[in-house]
Amino acid sequence: MSKLVKSNYNKVLTGVCGGIGNFLNIDPTIVRVAFAVSSFFFGVSILIYIALAFIIPSEY
Repeated sequence: MSKLVKSNYNKVLTGVCGGIGNFLNIDPTIVRVAFAVSSFFFGVSILIYIALAFIIPSEY
């Protein structure tokens, strides 16, 4: 099983969504849209994204 790491190649801001997409074997754009929609409706996903940016290690 692959490790969850921030993507260095598929990133827009910090690589969190790219890393999650690679980990789940789905297109990172789907993860980005899910974060955008959930932050629009709920707002808490912005805090989750910031926390993940600090918690998830970077790719080598």
